[in-house]
Amino acid sequence: MFVEKFKAARVVAGTVLMAFALGMSGCGSTAKEDPNSQAALDKLYADAKDDLNSGSYDRAIKSLERIEGRAAGTTMGQQATLDLAWAYYRTAERAQAIATLDRFIKLNPSSPALDYALYMKGVVNFNEDLGLFGRLANQDVSERDQQASREALLAFQQLVEQFPESKYAAEATTRINFITNTLAAYEIHVARYYYNRKAYVAAANRAQSAVAEFQHAPGIEEALFIMGESYDKLGLTQLRDDARRVLDKNFPDSKYASGGANRKKPWWQLW
Repeated sequence: MFVEKFKAARVVAGTVLMAFALGMSGCGSTAKEDPNSQAALDKLYADAKDDLNSGSYDRAIKSLERIEGRAAGTTMGQQATLDLAWAYYRTAERAQAIATLDRFIKLNPSSPALDYALYMKGVVNFNEDLGLFGRLANQDVSERDQQASREALLAFQQLVEQFPESKYAAEATTRINFITNTLAAYEIHVARYYYNRKAYVAAANRAQSAVAEFQHAPGIEEALFIMGESYDKLGLTQLRDDARRVLDKNFPDSKYASGGANRKKPWWQLW
């Protein structure tokens, strides 16, 4: 009788142990397959980085989007957002890249990588390549729409002001100078366009805008000249004389400086 009870107890114990082992095995399997586990995220991010390095940007984007959602609020999540912006940029998805960087800047104002995010936003907007149609038309960079350049300028300026010691500050400063000169050239290009079409009010206003906003740009010399000539055509002698006086004072050796009848007309002036 005792032996039979002992055997029965062993059977029960064996059943319990087997059930427990199966339960533990099931738990281990579940943890291993959890897509939100740190191990799974590490693996997914490593694969995304490999795809970025190999130029497989579309595949990297899919992985980084998953990581960004699953690791929100973590350092990995922040890095995934920045890598995602870079991948969008490399695939010419400028709007997506900017939106991603804006989201990072808004959600992580104290991040150590904020200077990089601002730098990247400037770079995405800063595009010296005129594109196929621009090259075919021999279009000057100053003749294009300048909205992207203005957005790049704001990003670079914020970077330099907030993080003057950043390793990106020097390059940002160089680009600020280039963009400033380009924007001034664009305003002068438009002023010249209006002047040649006898729209003297518009020409004067555009030239004045360039002088007010970009005082130290090289093109201001021509802007002052256009202002003076436009005011002269409008019969506004006082404003004409003021513009010419400022031109002569700041650019005494200018080809546009006052010289009466001997002053040479610029190449673009047709009359």
